[in-house]
Amino acid sequence: MSGRVLKVGIIGQGRSGRNIHGNNLIKWPELFKITAVADGLEDRRERAKKEYGCNAYAEWTEMVEKEELDLVVNASPSHLHFSSTLELLNRGLNVLCEKPLAKTPEEVDRLIEASRNSGKMLAVFQQSRFMPAYVQMRKVIDSGVLGRIVQVDFANNGFARRWDWQTLQSNNGGNLLNTGPHPVDQALQLLGPDMPQVLCVMDRANTFGDAEDYVKLIMRAPGRPVIDLEISSCCSYSRPQFNIQGTNGGLTGNTNKLEWKYFKSEEAPAQQLTQEPLFDQNGNPAYCRETLTWHNDNWELSLPAGVSSFDFMTGEFYRMLYRSMVDGAPLEVTPQQVRLQMAVMEECRRQNPHIYSA
Repeated sequence: MSGRVLKVGIIGQGRSGRNIHGNNLIKWPELFKITAVADGLEDRRERAKKEYGCNAYAEWTEMVEKEELDLVVNASPSHLHFSSTLELLNRGLNVLCEKPLAKTPEEVDRLIEASRNSGKMLAVFQQSRFMPAYVQMRKVIDSGVLGRIVQVDFANNGFARRWDWQTLQSNNGGNLLNTGPHPVDQALQLLGPDMPQVLCVMDRANTFGDAEDYVKLIMRAPGRPVIDLEISSCCSYSRPQFNIQGTNGGLTGNTNKLEWKYFKSEEAPAQQLTQEPLFDQNGNPAYCRETLTWHNDNWELSLPAGVSSFDFMTGEFYRMLYRSMVDGAPLEVTPQQVRLQMAVMEECRRQNPHIYSA
C-alpha cells in the first residue's frame, strides 16, 4: 500500500455510521482519517467532534461542499441510500454505501451508470463476504472432501419482537433488506453470476411494522447446490448458521466454530446395484447398510484479543477498499453482484403479494 491517508466523510452517526464505520475507521489512522461527519442531531455532531476530532455538519450536502473528501460513507437511513448515493456520485465523489444499496435492480443500474459517467467508485458495505467462518467454509467446499455439494443451508434466526423504523416498508425495512444482503450475498457466490430460480415465502410474525420478519428463500441454478436460506424472528430454538450436505460428507457450524466429516471413496467398500434380497451373515433378511470410515475435522475462530469476527471482517473490507482506491486493485464486492441480490429480493417480493402489494 502506498501510505496515502484517505480523507473520509460519514453521513449519519447512528448505529451504523458511528458504531460500525466510525469506531472502526479510527483504528487505522495510517489508512483513513475521518475529516467530517453529517448528522441532523446536534448531540451526535458534538460527540463526533470529540471522538474523531473532525468537523460536523447538520446536512451532508454542506459537508461535501465544504470538505475535500476522498470517500463518503453513506450510513443514512435505508430508504435514503439510493437517492443520496446517486447525488453523491453525480457530484463526483467516491461512495461506500451501507446495505441495502437500493431496493430494485433498476435503481442499482442507475447507480452503476452514474459511477461510470463520473468515473468515481461505487462500493457497497457487504463485509460478510470476509467472515472468517464463511471463508473457511468455502475452503472446505473447494477442497472437494465433501464430494459434490447437494445443499447449503444459511440460517440467520432468533426470536425477537421489533418496533423500530426498520420494520416499515416505506423505510426499506424488513428482514429481507435489513439482514438479507449478507447471507444472500454469501449464497449467491455459490450459485454463479446468473439469476437463479427463486422460491420465497415471507410472513409477518412478531414485527410491529408492515414489512416481513420471516423469510424462507430457496434458490437453484444448473449444476449448483440447492440453497436453503432462512431469516426468522420467530425461531425459539436456534439451528446452525451453516449446514452443508454433500455426496461424501457434510459441514455444520456458526460464526465461531465449524466441524465437518467425510469419507474417502477409495476407502469405502465396493458396492454395486442389486435387485436381489439382502441377507445378513446368519441368512436373515437385512437392511441395506454399510460401515464407512469417517474422517473428522474442525475449525475455530482465532483472532487477537478484543477483536470480534465482525470487527475482523469490517477491517478486511476496508483494507480491500483502500487497495482499490489507492493501488487500483479490483473491488471484491461489486455493484453488479449487488444488483443480482436486488433482483432476487425483487422476485421474493413479487411472490408475496400478501405483504408486498403492487
